[in-house]
Amino acid sequence: MRNPLSDVVVDIKPSGIRKFFDIVTEMNDPEVVSLGVGEPDFDTPWHIREEGIYSLEKGRTFYTSNSGLMELRREICRYLHRTQGIDYDPGKETLITVGGSEAIDLGLRALINPGDEVLIPQPSYVSYEPCAVLAGAKPVVINLKAENEFRLTAQEVEEAVTDRTKLLILPFPNNPTGAIMEREDLEAVARVALEHDLIVMSDEIYGELTYKGRHISIASLPGMKERTILINGFSKAYAMTGWRLGYACGPELILRQMTKIHQFAIMCAPTTSQYAAVEALRNGDADIAEMRTAYNQRRRYLMDAFRRMGLECFEPYGGFYVFPSIKQFGMTSDEFATRFLAEEKVAVVPGSAFGASGEGFLRISYAYSLEALKIAIGRLERFVEKLRGEGRERRNPECT
Repeated sequence: MRNPLSDVVVDIKPSGIRKFFDIVTEMNDPEVVSLGVGEPDFDTPWHIREEGIYSLEKGRTFYTSNSGLMELRREICRYLHRTQGIDYDPGKETLITVGGSEAIDLGLRALINPGDEVLIPQPSYVSYEPCAVLAGAKPVVINLKAENEFRLTAQEVEEAVTDRTKLLILPFPNNPTGAIMEREDLEAVARVALEHDLIVMSDEIYGELTYKGRHISIASLPGMKERTILINGFSKAYAMTGWRLGYACGPELILRQMTKIHQFAIMCAPTTSQYAAVEALRNGDADIAEMRTAYNQRRRYLMDAFRRMGLECFEPYGGFYVFPSIKQFGMTSDEFATRFLAEEKVAVVPGSAFGASGEGFLRISYAYSLEALKIAIGRLERFVEKLRGEGRERRNPECT
């Protein structure tokens, strides 16, 4: 029998996030505290769930148009106008997708010709690079630096651009680091994008979860709406991960081709989820504010705990992740996470799962209750002291 598999797919590594999630599942130990998955611990707000239930009771169980409910697309455009000052056409420049992840995949497939280069800042979400490869692109990684608070600089983009560069992925607020881009950062990057005629894919799924000023979309800057695919969704801000709903807004020329792929591969996003999302956009601002306040409390608690135990960690201002350094222990991030899970029953994600520049760091999610975080931090403090004791013994074996 001939090899039935695609070499391209076989060469793609499985997600490093899911590796530890699967280990925890197999352990089936109630004492394990998992801080590995970026999923809000809040239930979807009741008024949003109620709207989904009502849509089922009314028999709204049919396909929507390929682009999604016009009612939802209009609400998305109203939302982006009032929060970012950007005006999109709901009929031609807006597409409802199955989560933000599908929008990323569609955008790459609609834009890329074989051999085109895609700039991917890392550490970043695990889907960008494999989706670029599957689209036939050559991924060009830009290694973000802790000394820059893991922000993307215009100089880093400039140095990575070649004649083959077509697209820049802009993953901010960032998963896993929690880094944000402020207006001056975005303006500098926008100048490079305009100079080199780059398209920007701006993944803003954590845009509502920022703790330093207001999130700004690069699409709102002069000259950038015409060359930006803005990607967002409902999973993080509205605690709607299982509803699987996202969207893309951008130039009609690009959105038309993205919709074509979506039409053949998916047909349309889940109808019930779309009706619920209309309610989320109309009446969900207070829910976001409440959850953001809780996340910010947890963020401050973790930063204070790291300072007490001597773990270096830059202050993140977006999302619900912290990215502490564990380089002082002389272990890889995978070794640290594996031992931490085995010895203290706490699951975190190695920074290397998000790219080579994440080595020496851990991603810890604070999308979990403060009670769970306190248990995990107590165990981390004990584990860190154990590692420091082992280090002292290696340096002074005669004292053992």
